[in-house]
Amino acid sequence: MTAPRREGAVAAALAPLAWLVLLLAVGAALAGAASGFGNRWGLWDFRTGFSILRSAAYFGLATAAGGALLLIVALVVRRWRSIPPLVVAIALGGVTVAVPWLHLREAQRLPPIHDITTDTLNPPRFVDILPLRRDAPNSAEYGGDTVAGLQMGAYDDIGPITYQLPPREVFPRVLAIVKDLGWTVVAAVPDAGRIEATDRTFWFGFVDDIVVRVRPDAAGSRVDIRSASRVGTSDLGTNARRIRAFLDAVVKDSVVQAPKGSGS
Repeated sequence: MTAPRREGAVAAALAPLAWLVLLLAVGAALAGAASGFGNRWGLWDFRTGFSILRSAAYFGLATAAGGALLLIVALVVRRWRSIPPLVVAIALGGVTVAVPWLHLREAQRLPPIHDITTDTLNPPRFVDILPLRRDAPNSAEYGGDTVAGLQMGAYDDIGPITYQLPPREVFPRVLAIVKDLGWTVVAAVPDAGRIEATDRTFWFGFVDDIVVRVRPDAAGSRVDIRSASRVGTSDLGTNARRIRAFLDAVVKDSVVQAPKGSGS
């Protein structure tokens, strides 16, 4: 076969190959997205979801690499119509790889803990949520000095909040903040100064447990919060972000004072 004929054969095959690579890239991206939502919707457990995500990432890498190779060929033989689907395929494959890779990097950067609190010396305790955690792999008991040390190394900005109001006035305000954040209230016990709630992560739908404690303080009231995951060794910073969102909402109150150091 002469060179012009070979070039013509390659050019003729490019269009269907480009669309095939795009179709495979779309499949990899959908599988990656479904890996988490399948767990959230109860179609499979999170371990299966992680396996699907890992496979989707490898497949996404393959489609991105194949798309890049075909893109070079398309540019050489000037098959301009094949370029758009290849560019989209490369982008989809790259995103499918990037999402789990970024999560992995985050897991390597952050400490392997899943229980964060504003009071590491005397963390708020779960009471009404305990029956809901009966089958959870992670214990409801706080991990002690080891976990506290790891938290201080990564999230030293997290600490309690002091209100210049008595607990009986602070409790309903804090309860309103919990509801505004979209958490599901499990128990609200004003006499004990305890609010327990749950929250779900967006993608995999992991259920995390939260307890807020309001008690008297020299300045008025002290508010502490604890957020703990039911499954997983590392929470990828989810519980810390949740607590920061709560503290930010509380700080907006004009009667609140600056946070103290964690565990104080």
